[in-house]
Amino acid sequence: MIKIKLNEANFEYDIYHLIRAFYPQETVEIITPEAKDKYEGAQCLMEGRVQYLSHQLKISMDYQEGADGVVPSFFHQVAEWNIDYENRKETKNILKRAVYKMLSNATGRTLSWGTLTGIRPVKIISDLLESGSSLSQAEQVMKKTYLIGEEKTKLGLSIAQKEKEIMERVKGKYSLYIGIPFCPTTCLYCSFTSYPILQWKDRMEDYIRALFLELDFLAGQLKKEEISTIYIGGGTPTSLPADLLKMLLGKLSDTFYHEGLLEFTVEAGRPDSITEEKLSVMKTFPVSRISINPQTMNQRTLDYIGRRHTVEQTIRCFEMAREHGFDNINMDLILGLPNEGMAEIAHTMEEIKKLSPDNLTIHSMAVKRASKWNQILESRKEQEEKRNGADREEELLAEKMMSLAMDTAKELSLNPYYLYRQKNMKGNLENIGFAKEGKEGIYNILIMEERQNIFAAGAGAMSKFLLEGGRILRVENVKDVKNYLERTEEMIDRKRIVLSTESVL
Repeated sequence: MIKIKLNEANFEYDIYHLIRAFYPQETVEIITPEAKDKYEGAQCLMEGRVQYLSHQLKISMDYQEGADGVVPSFFHQVAEWNIDYENRKETKNILKRAVYKMLSNATGRTLSWGTLTGIRPVKIISDLLESGSSLSQAEQVMKKTYLIGEEKTKLGLSIAQKEKEIMERVKGKYSLYIGIPFCPTTCLYCSFTSYPILQWKDRMEDYIRALFLELDFLAGQLKKEEISTIYIGGGTPTSLPADLLKMLLGKLSDTFYHEGLLEFTVEAGRPDSITEEKLSVMKTFPVSRISINPQTMNQRTLDYIGRRHTVEQTIRCFEMAREHGFDNINMDLILGLPNEGMAEIAHTMEEIKKLSPDNLTIHSMAVKRASKWNQILESRKEQEEKRNGADREEELLAEKMMSLAMDTAKELSLNPYYLYRQKNMKGNLENIGFAKEGKEGIYNILIMEERQNIFAAGAGAMSKFLLEGGRILRVENVKDVKNYLERTEEMIDRKRIVLSTESVL
């Protein structure tokens, strides 16, 4: 248990997630003057106090001895800073650096991304470069302001440069996202909107026809605009029967395609959803990029996490895609899946090397609250005592896994081109996309950079509108398929209102 008391409600989110990065297994409570202390009287590993004053910031931390013996008994730390409280950005950065240094002193550890807890660390570098900073100036900001180490700073700089090159090609254009929320089964770790195809096979055509209503509206609004990318995600889009997939691709090709389209992606995703017929259908249309996502090449893990396909199916699907002429294939892998160690990751990497994909997306395992895996972990917490040093052991293992994955990408001549982070990631690491030169996933960069309008259709899809003053307005569709079918016109109206009342750039 860790408690932090604030004299006013400010930067609670930042403090909470920074502490969680150092102590992922601890319950953390941030107590504001209005909040009730839910754990009053409970024994605490650490108690802290943050006081925001007119021109001063005061922080104190008192620690009991930790389970791993790192923290001395009654370890007391205090920091005082003179601040310009009106400058919230600088106040937040001072606060996070002070808290970070205290936690680092107490644990003897540093974090690979320093004080950053957000999902888009590279966007900070991109914004610096956009505002006129040189690479060396951006490097110094990342190291001094956010306390990021040499390795991650260099990684971020290289990705920001690549993203900058690609963003030049999409200026003044928009992208289109289509959500297909059906999957063969729901994986243990998944929290995305997905519905089993066996339960919805009789309503899939209804869904496609409702989707067409949204697409027709968007086409009418965007007929004078130029499109840069089309991305069909999910769920698993290839869960659709071949005839419905053909209907959808035909609609998009007839309605939105033009010669300037830079990328047309279909997430084929699950090998158990891919057939020769569906590959032929996709190749008939201007689909330029597909994903075939094994997540792991260990059969025992696939069975455990609910992937109802074999390693052999993955290999065969990849080979079939090559035979059909697909020359830009992405594969997703997840590091830190249940019961996988270095031997299993090494085996997966060796199998991936044999296939040599054009894109490789490496995900560090993040346990999502809505996933089945999180429910299992929560039940185990109540039954098991915490093992000494378990957190740190898991972090070291995650770092080794990522290092091996990056070495594999390098062997395959795949360079990092986009990066993002998630909450509750093992090892406080990141997800990285690697690609051969010229085969980068452009839509992935656009999602991270948020410098282009993205119009989205389908259940659970989110449109992002760029407004004057640098604001981003997110407009979501309902996630539930039944609701979406009943409220399609409402989803259209949500976008119509924005386009008619806001200055969308």
